[in-house]
Amino acid sequence: MIRACTEADLDAIYAIVNEAATAYKGVIPADRWKEPYMPMAELAHEVSSGVSFWGYEEGGRLLGVMGLQPVQDVCLIRHAYVLTSCQKQGVGGRLLAHLKTLTSRPLLVGTWAAAWWAIRFYEKHGFRPVGPEETRRLLRQYWTIPDRQVETSVVLADERWFRARGDTAAPTALPR
Repeated sequence: MIRACTEADLDAIYAIVNEAATAYKGVIPADRWKEPYMPMAELAHEVSSGVSFWGYEEGGRLLGVMGLQPVQDVCLIRHAYVLTSCQKQGVGGRLLAHLKTLTSRPLLVGTWAAAWWAIRFYEKHGFRPVGPEETRRLLRQYWTIPDRQVETSVVLADERWFRARGDTAAPTALPR
């Protein structure tokens, strides 16, 4: 079942994010990796900055989480993580499908350029890359992240975002 996460879920969210984020170790630039990947203080800051977490729960246990954050005229998909043992079972797809129903705003997601599996996940669910120049502009407009992270990230958008800009071109994938 998918449900809104509460303050009581912070420890579980922290555990899921940091366990699943180990996939980034050795993949993203070494200067962007830290342990824990998301300290509790950073998680609390994200929540206080407007990230609403939703969780996929089974048997009373959270298996995955995904955040939604309204910013200006869009909503950002933030901090999407599924426990390693529960990946490739539809948990992330169900969470993303649910979050899509919660807003009529265009959706944007930023991820590491080197995280090919995350990029493919979002492409599979109807998002497409916006291109390098637009990525830099959007990351600076909607996210509060260091310049180094801007340099090493990509942004993907849903069809609402492209339609709002009059772009009806066929989706294009990032180079493999």
